[in-house]
Amino acid sequence: MAEVQDGYFDSSTDSLRVEPIYESFLCPLSKQVMRDPVTTESGATFEREAILKYFKECGSGGRRLVCPVTQKELSSTELNPSIALRNTIDEWMHRNETAKLEVARKSLTSECSEGDILQALEYVSEICQRSRSSRHVVRKVGLISMITDLLKNSSAKVRQKALESLRFVAKDDNDNKNEIAAGDNIRTIVKFLNYGHVQQKERAVSLLYELSEYKPLSEKIGSVSGAILILVGLSSSKVENQLTVDKAEKTLENLESCEKNVRQMAENGRLQPLLRLLLEGSSDTQLSMASHLGELVLSNDVKVLVAQTAGSTLVDIMKSGNREAREAALKALNQISSYDTSAKILIEAGILPPLITDLFTVGSNQLPMRLKEVSATILANIVASGASFESIPLDHNCQNLVSEEIVHNLLHLISNTGPAIECKLLQVLVGLTTSSTTVQSIVDAIKSSGATVSLIQFVEAPQREVRMASIKLLNNISPFMGQELADAFRGNFSQLSSLVRVIADNNGISEEQAAAAGLIADLPPQDSVLTRRLLQDGAFSIIITKVIMIRQGEIRGGRFVNPFLEGLVRVVSRITYILDDDPDIIAVAREYNLTTLFTDLLQMNGLDTVQIVSASALENLSHQSKLLTKIVPAPNPGLCFSIFPCLSQKSMATGACKVHVGICSAKESFCLLEGKAVEKLVACLDHNNEKVVEAALAALSTLLEDGVDIEQGVTVLCDAEGINPILDVLCENRSEALRQRAVWAVERILRIDEIAYEISGNQNVGTALVEAFRHGDSRTRQIAERALKHVDKLPNFSGIFSKMGAP
Repeated sequence: MAEVQDGYFDSSTDSLRVEPIYESFLCPLSKQVMRDPVTTESGATFEREAILKYFKECGSGGRRLVCPVTQKELSSTELNPSIALRNTIDEWMHRNETAKLEVARKSLTSECSEGDILQALEYVSEICQRSRSSRHVVRKVGLISMITDLLKNSSAKVRQKALESLRFVAKDDNDNKNEIAAGDNIRTIVKFLNYGHVQQKERAVSLLYELSEYKPLSEKIGSVSGAILILVGLSSSKVENQLTVDKAEKTLENLESCEKNVRQMAENGRLQPLLRLLLEGSSDTQLSMASHLGELVLSNDVKVLVAQTAGSTLVDIMKSGNREAREAALKALNQISSYDTSAKILIEAGILPPLITDLFTVGSNQLPMRLKEVSATILANIVASGASFESIPLDHNCQNLVSEEIVHNLLHLISNTGPAIECKLLQVLVGLTTSSTTVQSIVDAIKSSGATVSLIQFVEAPQREVRMASIKLLNNISPFMGQELADAFRGNFSQLSSLVRVIADNNGISEEQAAAAGLIADLPPQDSVLTRRLLQDGAFSIIITKVIMIRQGEIRGGRFVNPFLEGLVRVVSRITYILDDDPDIIAVAREYNLTTLFTDLLQMNGLDTVQIVSASALENLSHQSKLLTKIVPAPNPGLCFSIFPCLSQKSMATGACKVHVGICSAKESFCLLEGKAVEKLVACLDHNNEKVVEAALAALSTLLEDGVDIEQGVTVLCDAEGINPILDVLCENRSEALRQRAVWAVERILRIDEIAYEISGNQNVGTALVEAFRHGDSRTRQIAERALKHVDKLPNFSGIFSKMGAP
C-alpha cells in the first residue's frame, strides 16, 4: 500500500483514490485543514482558533492589526463563518475518511505486511482524532475487533501502534470502550503493563485509563487477575517514566468507583480509598469497609496509618453501631491494635472505656461470647503496648485498668468464661504485671480477691496458650507473692508437677519453660516441703541435666535461653538451703556433686544472676564442710612432742584439709578448697555488679568462720591472691552490705600478726575501717573496732583492765 502524503492517497496500483487537499482548505496560519473556517473584513479565510490567537498576539504585543494574508489594516476583528466552505471541507473529509477506512479494513489483517498495517493504524488514529462521529464509524465498519486482534501480533511495533490507536478509538465513546473490552482484551492489555517495554507500557496504561473513564468497565478491569496490583506498583514506581506513573494513578482513581476494586487495592497496600469510604461512605459502605479491614493482614506502618486516619471512627462504631457494625469494627480494631504504636493511638482515640464496658456488660445488652473474645484480644493487644494505664480513666469515677474493682472483674471473668477469653484476659494481666509501675496494684487485687488458687489451676490447662499465659502471669507476680503461691502449690502438688513437665520438654527452649523455671525459683527456697516434692518428681535430675547441656552448648536457644538457665540454677540452689540436719538432702547434694556444678557456673560471665546464685549456693554448701569433714586421729606425737608439747599444736593427718582439719572432698563434704572454687570466687570480687561481689565474699568468708582453722583459711586466701581484692572491696565502700561483709572478713584476716603488721601501713584500709567504726551499725562498729586494734589504730585496754582487776 502506497503512502499518503500531505493528507491524500496516491497509488497507481490501488483502485481506491483519495482526493487531494485543495489550497483553499488549508488555514494560512496553521497550514492545517480548517474545521471552522471564518472570514475577516479583508476577505481572507482562516481557522477560527488560529486567527483569534493572531489577534490576541497583536493586541498584547502592541502591533498594528493587519490581515496576515493581504497585509491590509483591519479596522475590526469581526469574523464571519464560511459555512459553504466548511460544508465542502466536511464532505471532502467524509469521502477521504471513507476511502481510508476501506483501505484500513483491507490492511488490518495478519497477512498484510508490517508497513501496511502500521499505515492503516495511522489512518484510524487520524480519523478518530477528528470527531466522535468518526469514532462511531470506525466501530460501525468493524475495525475495533480487527485492531484488538493485532494486540497479539508478533511485531512489537504493530502491538504498540494498536494500543495507541485503540486509545483514540475509545476517547469519549462508551460503545467503543465496551467493544474494546470484549472477551479477554483487557487481560491482554494488562499483560503489557507487566511485560511490555517502556513505550508499550505507557500506551497500555493510557488505554486502560481511557477505558476506566467508563464506570461500568471499572469492575471488569479490576477483575483481571493482577491488574490492580500491577497498577498500584506502577503508581508508586521510582523507575517508570512520569507519564506511566501518572496514568496508573489516574486509572486507579477511576477504579475506586467499584467497592470490589477498593478492597483489592487495600489488599495490595493502597489503603487510602478504603479509609476514605470508611470515613465518608454510607452506613452500609462503612460496614463493608470495616469488615474488609478486619480481614486484611496489615504491615505495622499501615496499622499506624489506619489508626491515625480511622481509629476514632472505628471506636465510635464500636460504641454506638448496631450488632453487625460493632462486630466489623471490633475485628478491624483487633488488627490495628496488634502493634504498640497503633495501639497507643487507639488509646488516645478512647478505645478503653467502651472496650471494658463490652467485656463487663451482662444481660440482654451483652455481646455474644465470640465478640467478647475479640474484645478481650484487643484489650490484651492494648495492654501489651506498655502505656501508662494507671493514668487513663475508664469512667466518671476515675477508675483505671489497674483499679481494684476492675481487676476483680477481670479475675471473675477469667474464672467464668471459656478458654479463648480466659487466655486473652490472662494475657491482659501478664501485660499489666510486666510493668514495674502497675504490678503491685495487680498483686494487691489478686490477694484481696483470693484468686491465687484459681489462677494456679490454669497451669494444668489442656490448652497450651492458656497454660503459658497462666505461667507467665504467675512468674511475674511470684517475686511479690512467693509465700502465697507456695501455700497454694502445697494444696495441690499436681500443679507443681505440671510445671516440672513444662521444664522437661525437649523441643528447644520456649518462653513458657523460662517462665516455669522462674516461677519455681521464686518460691521460698527454705520451703523444704516443696523442695522434697520436686525431688519426688525427679525435677532436679531433669534440671541439672539441662543446666549441664546448656553449659556445654548441647542445648541452644534464642532469647529465652538466659532467663531459662537463670531459673534452672536458682531451682537447683534450693537444695543448699535445707541441708542442716537432713542426711537425705545432703545425700542428694552429694549425688549431684553440687559443689563442682556451682563452681563451674561461677564462670558464666555475663550472667550475673547465675554467678550470684552459684556463689550463694557454694556459701550454703561450705557452711556444712566443717560438719562433714572426716576427723582422723593425729599421728603418735613421740618423745619430742611429749617434751615440747607446743610442737604438737599444728600436727594433722597426712592429706587432711588445712582449713577443716580433716579429710575433705568437693563431693562428700562440699569443701571449697578441694573443689577448686576459691580462685574462681576470688575472681568474682572484681565484678562490676556488687551483688556478685557480695555473694562471692560471703562464700569466701566461710573459710574464716568459727569452727575452722582461720589461720589456714587466711593462708588459702593468700595462696589464691584473695587478700588484696578483699581489702579493695572494703576500701571501695560500694554499699553498706558489702562494707559489713568486708569488715568482718578483714578483721578475721588481721588476726594474723604478720598480715596485720603489713597492712597497718595501708592508709586506705585504715581509713575504711575508721569509716566503718564511725558510721556502721552496732555489730559492724564492734568488728571494725577489733580490726583497728589489730593494726594498732586503737589501744587494746583489755590487758590493762584485767591487771587492774586482779587481786
